[in-house]
Amino acid sequence: MENTTDSDRSLEKLRDLMKDINFCMLTTLDDDGCLRSRPMSTNGEVEANGDLWFFVYASSHTVTEVNQNHQVNVSFSDPDKQCYVSLSGTAELVRDPAKIQELWQPELKAWFPKELDEPDMALLKVNATKAEYWDAPANWVAKTVGFIKAATTGEQENMTENAKIDLR
Repeated sequence: MENTTDSDRSLEKLRDLMKDINFCMLTTLDDDGCLRSRPMSTNGEVEANGDLWFFVYASSHTVTEVNQNHQVNVSFSDPDKQCYVSLSGTAELVRDPAKIQELWQPELKAWFPKELDEPDMALLKVNATKAEYWDAPANWVAKTVGFIKAATTGEQENMTENAKIDLR
């Protein structure tokens, strides 16, 4: 079991990894029981406890699915950096104008042309409950050292940092 310092370090690492990966996949459960994933962006915003916020249209199918089953998964992937995150939690629709204003970024105009005047705009908050990340060195020097060590010792070299985190 992780002590508080290890847990805090793991949570900080988790937040840093998620902030650095612009797009993720949000997975919900459709009304026919199938898993559905779609690309989303946190816009670099991750709460201190790992919770995430996404801009959505309140009338979207994504919100309909969340209202039927609040369980979601959010996965982040950056193969170039060999960083991966899987976060599980519950999602809820939030229509708080102050929070929308706080999180608004000009780049969102591509999806919300009326900007803050978009009447159907809302936030989807993912309340994180569990997460796991994998982070391996992506540069060729680190990989080469690992391969050489494995070749000379006959033992598999595992340079991947991995942590499971209980967020609640």
